[in-house]
Amino acid sequence: MGKKSDKKAYDRDLEALQIEWVNTQAWTIETGLRTLIVFEGRDTAGKDGAIKRITEVAAPRQTRVVALPKPSDREQSQWYFQRYAPHLPAAGETVILNRSWYNRAGVEPVMGFCTPEQHEAFLKDAPVFERLLADDGIKIIKLWLDISREEQAARLEARREDPLKKFKISPLDGEAQKRWDAYSAARDRMLAETDHPAAPWTVVATDDKKTARINILRHVLRAMGRPGARVEAPNVDVVFPSADSLARLAT
Repeated sequence: MGKKSDKKAYDRDLEALQIEWVNTQAWTIETGLRTLIVFEGRDTAGKDGAIKRITEVAAPRQTRVVALPKPSDREQSQWYFQRYAPHLPAAGETVILNRSWYNRAGVEPVMGFCTPEQHEAFLKDAPVFERLLADDGIKIIKLWLDISREEQAARLEARREDPLKKFKISPLDGEAQKRWDAYSAARDRMLAETDHPAAPWTVVATDDKKTARINILRHVLRAMGRPGARVEAPNVDVVFPSADSLARLAT
């Protein structure tokens, strides 16, 4: 009965929040607000599931999910942010980045896909780039989804065993656990150096997927700032600002 009750509560809360999202997106379309939601985080932390709960009720013509592949040789020769610029939102659009330019703050330096100099330049340039976007009127919501080492190991194993999750498997999956400490250090530096008022980081603990999804929706809706919206504040043990992350994240 407990599990059934929990599922009913989750379904009820999710439906209420999705209704709020529909109303909020209608407001953004009417007012021409440009919205950019950045989903980052550890492998298996639940980015796809959280994004799905937003997009499954979103306006299809005004909503885009962008998950860019490995850059081409030509793109590697360009200004780093150039390949992302064409995907930025126009008036009334919501763009969700399923991983973003922050690849250069995490997987690229950890795996040796960029030079130390490129990493340093990115950490300096990213806040400047984001301030330019914000000053031009783009609403930026940045989310870092984190997960414990034990839960990540369990999800990686389940992913390998489930034939329906074939497209979730990546050659880098095996490195997520091997390089856990390196990813933690890269995460901590990224949060410290690229958190700024125009585009602050919000951290989400995602060991419980359903709880995380509910609280992500709460945070996004409150961050959007629709007049008259009535959305409960996120659980402070699940969603918290970057400044609190070092003391609260699993290392």
